[in-house]
Amino acid sequence: MDSYFEYLREMVVAFFTDLGIFMRKVFVDPWLDVSNNFFDYSSIYNGHYQTFGFWGWFFWVLFLIVFIGLIGGLLFLLFILLRKYIRFVRRELDKDELRKQVEQLNYELYLAVQEKDKILNLKSGYMGLKVEDMEGGAQEEAQEVIDQISSRFPKLTRVDQQYADADTTIMFKEGLSLEELCNSFRNYAASKLKLYYRIDVIRQLFAGLATSKLIILEGISGTGKTSLAYALGKFFSFDSALIPVQPSWKDRSELLGYYNEFTKKFNESEFLKALYVTTYRKDLDIIVLDEMNLARIEYYFAEFLSVMEKRDAEDWTIDLIPSIDPSDPKHLKDGKLLIPQNVYFFGTANNDDSTFTIADKVYDRAISLFFDDKGRPFDCVETEPISIPYAQLVSLFEESKKQNRISNELLTKFEELDNYVIKNFRLAFGNRILKQLEDFIPAFVACGGREVDGFDFIFSNKILKKFEALNLAYLKDNLKALQVYLEKSFGKGNFQMSQDYIEGLIKNN
Repeated sequence: MDSYFEYLREMVVAFFTDLGIFMRKVFVDPWLDVSNNFFDYSSIYNGHYQTFGFWGWFFWVLFLIVFIGLIGGLLFLLFILLRKYIRFVRRELDKDELRKQVEQLNYELYLAVQEKDKILNLKSGYMGLKVEDMEGGAQEEAQEVIDQISSRFPKLTRVDQQYADADTTIMFKEGLSLEELCNSFRNYAASKLKLYYRIDVIRQLFAGLATSKLIILEGISGTGKTSLAYALGKFFSFDSALIPVQPSWKDRSELLGYYNEFTKKFNESEFLKALYVTTYRKDLDIIVLDEMNLARIEYYFAEFLSVMEKRDAEDWTIDLIPSIDPSDPKHLKDGKLLIPQNVYFFGTANNDDSTFTIADKVYDRAISLFFDDKGRPFDCVETEPISIPYAQLVSLFEESKKQNRISNELLTKFEELDNYVIKNFRLAFGNRILKQLEDFIPAFVACGGREVDGFDFIFSNKILKKFEALNLAYLKDNLKALQVYLEKSFGKGNFQMSQDYIEGLIKNN
């Protein structure tokens, strides 16, 4: 019995001595001095276990159980403390997030109080007089402030006030033609802005305006895509509205804004404000979605893609708010905004790994211009911007349909080309593309282009783009046969855009 307790004393002393060494050197070299002492434990045990006796072995087992329980308890306590620490950190992070939200709400409350103070200052500044009792300029100023504060759409209400007495009438410019318009714009961009574009690109642009409300300018960075939309706004004497698209955009609220239940106001986006401005204007207005494929276009722009498919322009409405308030902007009817016909949406798109692929449903509804090189300087005539009503531009497009009817010969060949593509590639043009063809070709010819080049543009931009979804590695012979077919049907040297596009498909697959 005494032998066991002597063993126990020596064992405990040795263990806790080593444990102290371990704890002291835990961040230096914890096991350098301790690991070899396990052999000492074995020596102490071998020197005493033969004389333990019954009670010695009993207490040895009991001690072993207590020791294991102690170690297990320490590990369990460490686990509990670690879990509590993680919960504490998570709770603090939640508190930080809640604190930020409270600060945001306090800031919005502060803005609401500021607006209320403006009204109080107006009242006290005029010694309690009613707005109608104030003198001329003071009365107008007071009423404007009150209207903005009381409106759920402060930005749009400000637009109402800005255009309240504005005369937006624009006179027709006599003798203007689409070809003259194209040449004037090209010379203006070159002489005033040092932006140089090929005449065929300008013709495609104006013919595109006759065809669709959505123009996509795509290609490699630095080729003048955004500059073209900017220059067109300058040329028509009303700056284009530039809206940078963010990668986080997923739905229409990112584009238009949303109603804030706390402030009871609509958080209007710059896009919505620019769109509302066009409801007052009579000229051609441009809204640019810069780098539009940083997010999925078919997500955030879906409602506009659907609306623009409707034949009746009176149905081009978007819902903004379900309820009606007397203070809402003037051009908001029953919570809906009618998209005016004089607005065009331009989208710039870079083709790189940081962007999304543009879906077919977007391409089908748009006219796409591809930029693959920088413009080369040319001699130009000094040209000033012009100001014409959108109605005159529409009139020029309608006149082009009467003056430049599509030739039956080319239309027949194009229909035969449709059948060839269906047979060999299982792709069809579709009714929408044929409708766009009827608008694009006459306007393109009126701009000074050749009819066959207009067909070439439509085929390369509307049909050949769809080829990229096919397994082209097995269709190289079919593509080469298509090149031969195009040359045979439309003549050598024609359909050059399509020939180049097909050549690129062959080389890249």
